[in-house]
Amino acid sequence: MNRSVLILPLIVILIAAALSSIFIVDEREKALVLRFGRVVQIKEDPGIGFRIPVMDQVISYDDRIISIDMEAQEVIPNDDRRLIIDAFARYRISDVEQFRQATGAGGDAAIAMADNRLEQILRDKTREVLGSVSSGDILSTDRTALMLRIRNGAISEAASLGLTVIDVRLKRTDLPTENLAETFRRMVSEREREAEDERARGREAAQRIRAQADRTVIELESDAERLARIAEGEADAERNAIFANAFGQDQEFFQFYRSLEAYRGALQEGNTRLVLSPDNEFFDYLRSPSGAAVAQ
Repeated sequence: MNRSVLILPLIVILIAAALSSIFIVDEREKALVLRFGRVVQIKEDPGIGFRIPVMDQVISYDDRIISIDMEAQEVIPNDDRRLIIDAFARYRISDVEQFRQATGAGGDAAIAMADNRLEQILRDKTREVLGSVSSGDILSTDRTALMLRIRNGAISEAASLGLTVIDVRLKRTDLPTENLAETFRRMVSEREREAEDERARGREAAQRIRAQADRTVIELESDAERLARIAEGEADAERNAIFANAFGQDQEFFQFYRSLEAYRGALQEGNTRLVLSPDNEFFDYLRSPSGAAVAQ
């Protein structure tokens, strides 16, 4: 019985020692096993791990993606228009041993320290990248290239902390309150200048169109006048040919017809006076058979 009394506590002690040597790593965590402050084991895969009780200490770190909201900061692009930038980043602990050396702590304290140091890195890179472009590029909807430059610039420095920067996003980009009125005035001036440029180009195009239209009208009128003169000449030639043919067939009738045309043109209604001698040949067809001119 005395032997049973001694064995039972020993069994309990062995069971307790065995249980204390086992630790479990969750799928959301990574773990370091420290022996007197020195890393002796890194457990990155989920499952059961073993340690030496009393001598070894297990420290767990979050293996999930961690978000960090940076405080709003003022940046000055290369066109000297100040902007207020509000951004956030996402990162992950990629090297727990390096992370332990950089922070010297575990748990929430290590995360808070990493957040502070990473935020300073990101703030410096944000000022560096956004200071090299214009405010128009920053305020545009397509800022993917700028965010990639900030992230890529922070990756190497974040690696010294055992961190991997996954993404950087600009949430808001605003103008300082005191600069809004001046900025709006400048934007209005720029829009007015662009509108005046458009109107000037429109006036220039209108002048070109009017000049082209005037030239086309002149060309059309000249061509029409030329064709009219040609037609008129051809008509005169045909008329003369007809007259000549008529004259050849009946000279007396032709002279009579021409005299009637002359009378029609000379003797108009109204106060028409002719000062001619009575025996002028103009009156040949106006005389009576007795030789006297017909009274009008």
